[in-house]
Amino acid sequence: MGNDPVKKASASDVNKEMKIARDLDKDPGFELLKRVITRNTGFNCEHYKEAHFRRRINVRVRATNSENYEAYLKLLKRDPQEYESLIEALTVNVSEFFRNPETFSIIEKEIIPYIVKYRSESLIRSIRIWSAGCAAGEEAYSLAILLHRVLKTDINNYRIRIIGTDIDTQCLEKAKKGIYHENSLKNLDPNIKERYFLKQGDSYQIIDKLKSLMQFKRHDLISGSRNSHFDLIICRNVMIYFKKEIQEQLQFNFYQSLEKGGFFVIGKSETLLGAASSLFRPYNTRERLYVKEISRDIYGRDRELQEFK
Repeated sequence: MGNDPVKKASASDVNKEMKIARDLDKDPGFELLKRVITRNTGFNCEHYKEAHFRRRINVRVRATNSENYEAYLKLLKRDPQEYESLIEALTVNVSEFFRNPETFSIIEKEIIPYIVKYRSESLIRSIRIWSAGCAAGEEAYSLAILLHRVLKTDINNYRIRIIGTDIDTQCLEKAKKGIYHENSLKNLDPNIKERYFLKQGDSYQIIDKLKSLMQFKRHDLISGSRNSHFDLIICRNVMIYFKKEIQEQLQFNFYQSLEKGGFFVIGKSETLLGAASSLFRPYNTRERLYVKEISRDIYGRDRELQEFK
């Protein structure tokens, strides 16, 4: 048989990639690159686990055909727009509607009905939900769909605000538009798709009824201002990329941002650390769902909460 130039080229490419990866692991320019990124973007590289952070940076180094960190630094100086692609790579924005459907099932059948019952007895019928690290908004809109399904026409009698925050401005712009491709909707029942989306060619547009409940804004979880008075906070698969001490601080911040008796949801590969492990009470440990501890004597709500389980 004759030589196969395609296979030879492919093997050469693989060898080149492996060499670049080995060289980058030993490249002393990594620390300088981190300092430059922090100085020019405000993105604090020191808060992230180094192995994860290096992997994500290397994605852009290889994608731009930069042989080392010095070459990539020269590219950033020559083309500042590369910072946008870099931040997108660093923030790992992967999401879809109703990701981990079992978690959303409990939120719909137990958590939201409980919040609605509690808020219906308040002077001001206000419901506040925070999707932290919301990426392109799929999780936040999923929560809006659940609220609408639970409240139905009664939704107009509540002041509802679902806040989606992220550090990636490109993702937030997509969230505000509310237009998604089919692969983001793979977990959706056809009836939900028909009721809450308008088909536009190969894409789907969230209906205005849901968009009116939303607020998307840029927010740095670590250094950003404190949000507060939430009934439910969801922050899934975000903290896992941070160093342990940062995770502990964030979980305590989330605790303080919740109303008493409010709910907190984290990713299935994440755990409560530090003070948060004793401040939160498990509601459904399998789905990583917790409740902010309340005084049974003062609020009399602990017994009511059990009725929804």
